[in-house]
Amino acid sequence: MEYRRLGRTGLKVSKVSLGTMAFGRWIDENASAQILDKSIDLGINLLDTADIYGKGMDNGNFDQLGESETVLGNTLKQKRRDVLISTKLNNRMGPLANDQGQSRYHILRALEASLQRLQTDYIDILHVHRFDPNSRFEESLRALDDLITQGKVRYIACSNFAAWQIAKAHGISMLHHFARYESIQTEYSLISRKIEEEIIPFAKSEEVGILAYSPLGRGILTGKYSAGSPPPLDSRLASGEEKLKELIDQKNIFEYVDTLDEIAKHKGWNLPQLAFNWVANHPSVTSAIFGASKVMHLEDTLKHVDDQLSAEELVQIDKAYQDIKL
Repeated sequence: MEYRRLGRTGLKVSKVSLGTMAFGRWIDENASAQILDKSIDLGINLLDTADIYGKGMDNGNFDQLGESETVLGNTLKQKRRDVLISTKLNNRMGPLANDQGQSRYHILRALEASLQRLQTDYIDILHVHRFDPNSRFEESLRALDDLITQGKVRYIACSNFAAWQIAKAHGISMLHHFARYESIQTEYSLISRKIEEEIIPFAKSEEVGILAYSPLGRGILTGKYSAGSPPPLDSRLASGEEKLKELIDQKNIFEYVDTLDEIAKHKGWNLPQLAFNWVANHPSVTSAIFGASKVMHLEDTLKHVDDQLSAEELVQIDKAYQDIKL
């Protein structure tokens, strides 16, 4: 496994991260433990979770949020020192007015709750999950900086921010001598390439790490969906995921997927292997997050992760993307 420096920091993270949104939500603790063990065996050292991940995301039950963190806490035990934990806060975690956002009040409460669920004394990378227009940058960054000073957080990062939002946060951090957002977690795949417009150039310029989520296009690049056919009953599309529906509804999406599949087959790979390899080996990506729900999927998709796509194959992929105009 290759390890890369996170932004301008000295922290080394594996080029593949384990996404744990399925833990406690779609798979039980035993299945989660098997995936975790296999990931560590493969050299993955960065585990990504969030305080909101759990069955409560689907049924609205606040008591069933945070199950991913709980499962990780129960399964890591003595392995904690061997891995890096990334978690996120901001989302609504209860019915009260201050049970969400990036106020100092919520940041401190959310962090303590995550530490309890994860059964750890510190978080390696703490992300704010998305931009909060109701909290001033100064308040949020001061609270996050205090957590670093207290030793409860090692690094801070953001998720789903626009380039201008990170730039503004960086300016405030510099002005007040606060810790700055050292990386951004953002969606990136052969289906979703919008970050190439501003996020990637900004990250390159300012030495900001990129942790790419949904490298398989929220499942479209697994090959499980096809035009005119109903989705598998156990799939994310069948469960009604809105963002996935939006991607599926794009014109000519399956024509593009078929082209990518042909490129993969010509190389002797399958479609998920091609899609994941493209993201994980992109020169601007620090780590690609693989959200596993089965050990076999983890092993198969990562089979060629250390191999390289040829210059000709990269050109073919770019041409197919430009032709389809997603």
